[in-house]
Amino acid sequence: MSITPSSITPHEGKLLVLTPGLGSVATTFIAGVESVRRGTAKPFGSLSQLQTIRLGRRSENINPLIRDFVNLAPLEDLEFGGWDVFADDAFDAALRADVLKNGELAPLEDFLRTIQPMTAAFDRAYVKRLDGPNVKQGGTKKDLAEALREDIRRRMDETGANRAVMVWCGSTEVYTRPSACHATPEAFEQGLLDNDPAISPSQLYAYAAIQEGVPYANGAPNLSADTPALEQLALRNGVPIAGKDFKTGQTLMKTILAPGMKARMLGIRGWFSTNILGNRDGEVLDDADSFKAKEVTKAGVLDSILQPEVYPDLYKDLYHKIRINYYPPRGDEKEGWDNIDIVGWLGYPMQIKVDFLCRDSILAAPIVLDLALFMDLAGRAGRAGIQEWLSFYFKSPQVYEGHVPEHDLFIQHLRMKNTLRVMGGAEPVTHLSESIVPEDASY
Repeated sequence: MSITPSSITPHEGKLLVLTPGLGSVATTFIAGVESVRRGTAKPFGSLSQLQTIRLGRRSENINPLIRDFVNLAPLEDLEFGGWDVFADDAFDAALRADVLKNGELAPLEDFLRTIQPMTAAFDRAYVKRLDGPNVKQGGTKKDLAEALREDIRRRMDETGANRAVMVWCGSTEVYTRPSACHATPEAFEQGLLDNDPAISPSQLYAYAAIQEGVPYANGAPNLSADTPALEQLALRNGVPIAGKDFKTGQTLMKTILAPGMKARMLGIRGWFSTNILGNRDGEVLDDADSFKAKEVTKAGVLDSILQPEVYPDLYKDLYHKIRINYYPPRGDEKEGWDNIDIVGWLGYPMQIKVDFLCRDSILAAPIVLDLALFMDLAGRAGRAGIQEWLSFYFKSPQVYEGHVPEHDLFIQHLRMKNTLRVMGGAEPVTHLSESIVPEDASY
């Protein structure tokens, strides 16, 4: 089949990956990339590195790796930088996170110690269970945002990077709703000058990235770039944005199981979900206001997939309960329990029990990598604003006003791959291309 390359600026030079937050997720991501570069590990979980993409009909057997089909930045060209409220370098931060084994970190010590956290834009009013000394001071939130912009420029100079992307890997902030300062870019900038309490630290990072022309992806449920003000600013500046909240453990399982139940027209009476985890994320979520932000992104998944308004007999009265419990002994090894009460033929009840013993940061790290590479690709392809095609990675996909978020993992996956096909100059794949009878077929 013939492929016409699309107009994407080729990758050249180095790509700087910036992470607000240099905790368990960010250090696991950075250490993992370096291990892969050294040939001591494989990038399991990363679509950008391991997955193929079918081009044309299945019978044509054209299945290049995604990274060979579209012009992604290679791992060898990645540089790193981050901010954190603690002054630990990436090696000490990784030890404190206690995700990776010491034997795996020790060979990386020299490299990880070169990554020192920049002082964070932080306010404990937005993350009540976290505090640290490595924090910026400024008279106004505008001052803090400008300091973040300077950090971006300085780190690019230090690493010799041609471009940068930013992926939020920090803690979950308290639940907030958009206010008047989020209506337009001008209102937002006035809010920065006025120290408007509706502007949280994560919004400062998003604003700084967009103003610097740096694609921004939000890995937490915070109200961040998902406001009219920053969406308009991203379009104005030609910057890709995406979010929000990495889809890792329990919600990943829901977006796999719920489409299957719906495809078989099996009813669901109740879905009870509880988690125990003991990392910094668990400690932060032990605060009710921070948990509220997480609960909102988790809760909307089932309604979107199951469409109770379309299938009231099956899903209208579904009872959905979510719990997150901070349990220090478990550390980053999160456990998610799900009890699903389903209904089959003639209304007979059945149950599904899921006990997912996962590792939160191990699941999140390849998402950070994929988002960094795909957001950079979007920027070079001139795709400004919300990148709905990356919904695959998020619990609460950011979409344009009037669009309905898609939560079905398999539909998200198809949309993402079709977008990559188009960017690579190939035709989108549908079942129709497989159903055409060849002209030379004889029966």
